[in-house]
Amino acid sequence: MKSKYTGALIRGVISLALIFFVLWRFQGKLAEVWQMLAAANLWWVLAAILLFWTAMLINAFKWWTLLRAQAIRVPFLAMANFTFVGFFFNNILPANIGGDVMRGYGLAKYTEKNAGAAASVVLDRLIGLSAYMSVAAVSALAVVFLTDRVDLWPLAAVAVLALLALLTLGAFLISRRISKTVSKLLHHGFLNKIAPIWDSLAAAFELYRFQYKTLALAFLIGLTGIATTSMVNYVLSLALGGGIPLVDIFLFTPLIALVLIIPISIGGLGLSQAAYPFFYGLVGVPGALALALSLFVQAVQLFCSLPGGVLWLLWKKEAEREE
Repeated sequence: MKSKYTGALIRGVISLALIFFVLWRFQGKLAEVWQMLAAANLWWVLAAILLFWTAMLINAFKWWTLLRAQAIRVPFLAMANFTFVGFFFNNILPANIGGDVMRGYGLAKYTEKNAGAAASVVLDRLIGLSAYMSVAAVSALAVVFLTDRVDLWPLAAVAVLALLALLTLGAFLISRRISKTVSKLLHHGFLNKIAPIWDSLAAAFELYRFQYKTLALAFLIGLTGIATTSMVNYVLSLALGGGIPLVDIFLFTPLIALVLIIPISIGGLGLSQAAYPFFYGLVGVPGALALALSLFVQAVQLFCSLPGGVLWLLWKKEAEREE
């Protein structure tokens, strides 16, 4: 328990340090940032909110599609419920992975299939990240070749390597030979207590081994979700007056999402405000505009996560009634 609070404290300190760094870096432009936010077009903001909720429903549909491959039938509304609750916790827990735990918890409680729930959540995350990196790699290569921005080659390389790593990890999880090898090592080693857990997870992952159509469909749905999320960023940039090309939005939205997974901050606070000016600065976007966009995106995310908080309170009330 003590170590858990220590980790949270460290991440909180890092978030504060990043916030102070951003304030120091943009100390002469904070008034400009505030003016952009105050003069924002609220109709574009409303459109961004609706787009964000649409993206969340698309991601719920992707997860629902993967779950059906295990012959686990769960109503889509229930999957949307778990997705919204998970997104709420993504915004209050370190990094963007805390919500996956809550999604898995909700699904496991609903279906009473812990291994299947965990496998679907992990694979959903991997496919989502793979789709993100695919968009980032294609966008980076397009920018490099169409605009002769050879200085962006490192970004393209990072996106391609990240994509290959994610695909390799996915293949590792659904490989029967690898799962059996790991199982043997666990059963004959000092980790034999967790061997049954691995065997259950491996059996759940193995169900996806020949589900090529399902995996391809989930990937395509993931691409749709990414396009919608990227449009959220683009629409919010329009609310601030525009000035950021759409191709740059498609390039940096996935890369920033990958950075925000790093568990060094609370809900991405501070880290997001440092990442936006860094990445968009590579293509000449003014730092004040990039900072304003990061604040707007985070505010929209927090607002859109509120329904998940309400649903979580309903979870608690239902659990109390059952007890």
